[in-house]
Amino acid sequence: MTLDATDRLILNRLQEGLPIAPDPFGTVAGELGLDTTDLIARLARMKAARVITRFGPFFDASAMGGAFCLCAMAVPADEFEAVMTKVNAYSQVAHNYQRDHWLNMWFVLATETEDEIGSVAASLARETGYDVLRFPKLREFFIGFRVAA
Repeated sequence: MTLDATDRLILNRLQEGLPIAPDPFGTVAGELGLDTTDLIARLARMKAARVITRFGPFFDASAMGGAFCLCAMAVPADEFEAVMTKVNAYSQVAHNYQRDHWLNMWFVLATETEDEIGSVAASLARETGYDVLRFPKLREFFIGFRVAA
């Protein structure tokens, strides 16, 4: 899929967030000089083409009483897909990525409680046969990451 100037305008604007409004997409469409239907159709097309893989809020699990933890596993290449399928089947798993490193599977666990992090990690280890290394957040940094489309 090739992005046109309007697609890029939409992507750049939406990285700044949606307004708190009765019709947030209508508000953004108006800001960009678009029709709401066109804005939503373009987002659906970009999502279907995997230009964007996720469109939604980021929640601070710990501020809401939950917990999250960065995790990694060392998985043999010939078992990576099978292990990834097992790991991704857990609703608590987000952002699962393959890396070129001996720890080649990295993902985030997001749970309702801190104790659940340990129990989900232990369950994943039992089910896959591989250790789940946990890297809890020690300090938070907000970098305001944006990617120019």
